[in-house]
Amino acid sequence: MTMSETDPADVTDAEIARKPRGKGLIFGLIGALALGGGGFYATYAGLISLGGKGESAAASDVAPLPPLSFVPLDQMLVPVGRAGSNRLLRFTAELEVDPAHRADVETLRPRVLDVLNTYLRALRAGDLEDPAAMTRLRAQMLRRIQIVTGEGRVRDLLITEFVLN
Repeated sequence: MTMSETDPADVTDAEIARKPRGKGLIFGLIGALALGGGGFYATYAGLISLGGKGESAAASDVAPLPPLSFVPLDQMLVPVGRAGSNRLLRFTAELEVDPAHRADVETLRPRVLDVLNTYLRALRAGDLEDPAAMTRLRAQMLRRIQIVTGEGRVRDLLITEFVLN
């Protein structure tokens, strides 16, 4: 007796489990199409922003920059390490200041250079080779500059050149 000649009452549960069910696949496809269409409509109607139309409106809401002024510092060549080593640090920076305090900071520039030179000469070569050194050194130098110039005059220190030869 072949499979086609069997009585439907004689079919076992294992045979039922092996038969593919097409209804689940159809309902899955219909659900996926409905969700995809709903997502498209929500995006198209502006209910969900993906950075297209809504981004131009957000760009116009950006606040204007506060008044800025930069005071350039002279390039410094500082020996690093022991006296016998020929390693030099070439350092150049600019100070971000409020335009109202620019003249005061320019007047104090020799003191700023002195405090930076003193600090950088005290560093060892290992202090400069650490990958996180730049952030730490920048914060230390900015704090020293703010002490020399007075609170509120210097907003930030921008390092434009930091080369160890």
